[in-house]
Amino acid sequence: MSHERVTVSLDADAKAALDDLTDRTEGGQSAVVRRALTFYAANFEAVNSTRSADNLANYYKMLSGGEHVLLDVDFFHAFLDDIDLDDRDEAFIETVDRVSEYHASEYAERFDDVGEVLDWLSLCGFLAVRNSDGDTYHVVFPSESMRWFMTRFLRKSLTDASFDVEIKESVSKILVRQQG
Repeated sequence: MSHERVTVSLDADAKAALDDLTDRTEGGQSAVVRRALTFYAANFEAVNSTRSADNLANYYKMLSGGEHVLLDVDFFHAFLDDIDLDDRDEAFIETVDRVSEYHASEYAERFDDVGEVLDWLSLCGFLAVRNSDGDTYHVVFPSESMRWFMTRFLRKSLTDASFDVEIKESVSKILVRQQG
């Protein structure tokens, strides 16, 4: 394995970080710098994109608060696929509505427009959003059961919002338009 030598000037913060990582990894400075460069290259977009950095910060807040969990999307679809869309379990619907109503008060204080809500739910992985024109959004879902579930959630969770929303449904997507 061939190595190329590089001379680098470090300020006090970078030197302290290098010393700390060298001590914590019990490796040499060269090994730490090589790993740091490799990591930076692999994560360049996340490190340099404001949106990615914001997303990572939001993921951290969601997960560290204990209120959200990581769930394999296949598990989520398995739960939803067990719902008969023509003959829904009333106890399940009541629970979904109770969660949605709880979020209504939270969303009323947190979001100023429907685009922010849709971005948040997109970040959570429930849907994909395409802004069409101004306050109109095309929302795409991976399945019909997901569309049913999230459309019901949106209708109930936006009841206390400072804006009104019109939702038009299709098979696997919806059109969401903010009113006023």
